[in-house]
Amino acid sequence: MTRPEVRIYEVGPRDGLQAEATVVSTDAKLAFIGLLADAGLREIETTSLVSAKAIPQMADADELLRRLERRPGVRYPVLVPNARGLERAIAAGMDAICLVTAATDSYVQRNIGMSIDQSLAVFEPIAVEARHRGWWIRAYVSTAFGCPYDGEVDERAVVSVAERLLRLGADELSISDTVGVATPTDVRRVVEALVAEGIRPEVIALHLHDTRGTALANVMAALELGIRCFDASTGGTGGSPYAPGSAGNLATEDLVYLLDREGVRTDVDLDGVLAAARFIAGQLGSQVSSKVGRAGGWPR
Repeated sequence: MTRPEVRIYEVGPRDGLQAEATVVSTDAKLAFIGLLADAGLREIETTSLVSAKAIPQMADADELLRRLERRPGVRYPVLVPNARGLERAIAAGMDAICLVTAATDSYVQRNIGMSIDQSLAVFEPIAVEARHRGWWIRAYVSTAFGCPYDGEVDERAVVSVAERLLRLGADELSISDTVGVATPTDVRRVVEALVAEGIRPEVIALHLHDTRGTALANVMAALELGIRCFDASTGGTGGSPYAPGSAGNLATEDLVYLLDREGVRTDVDLDGVLAAARFIAGQLGSQVSSKVGRAGGWPR
């Protein structure tokens, strides 16, 4: 089977739900993940192995992974913040993990209670063990375009953290617009700086928040730069609990519609994504907030 032209990396079950006030049941999360796989999504970030006190929505992570139906051809990464999270990932039989740091110390401090240097020191033995086990490793560089505490972020800071994560053994970098401030000019500035330092577009993904309505414009700019992986959250849910003012992620249905109309193959079915979006909105007691979620696809 040929690979799609663009990979859509689904973050709804983890990043999409982590900041929601309504706690979604384990049964509903499992049903949501199943609907996402039915829609053709082949990378579904499933949960976060963090303290339940820190992120109450992820308190059922161990039960969720125990009961998860792992379909052939679908990758189910989990976020691993520390050594305890690694132990839980091993116990659950996972084979793909995510590490999260940022381009600014201020954000990392509020997110995981340490500096960038400290976070990378914590991640090093986790990455060593993951590589030993043959796991796939994804690393997030949060606040790559702007920080809620420090303001504008220099692309050199993004490059520095990205290079260190690759040296740890990351297979993919998710360059994150955590507070949704980027415009196409910012995307070009940061991506071009990464590529200029020898980081290939093939290992770069973009994690875009649509806080200010620029996410799809940023996707188009990134496509022109050779980026072929984009993070999205079905239903447009999400936002960082540590980033005041951040709104939801780029909605998967909006991204699929755009790429379909542009003739870019994703192997993801829009109707299936819309069904998943309606389902999770119902679990949260809300309406689907995305543009395509409200209007539907075209032609009808």
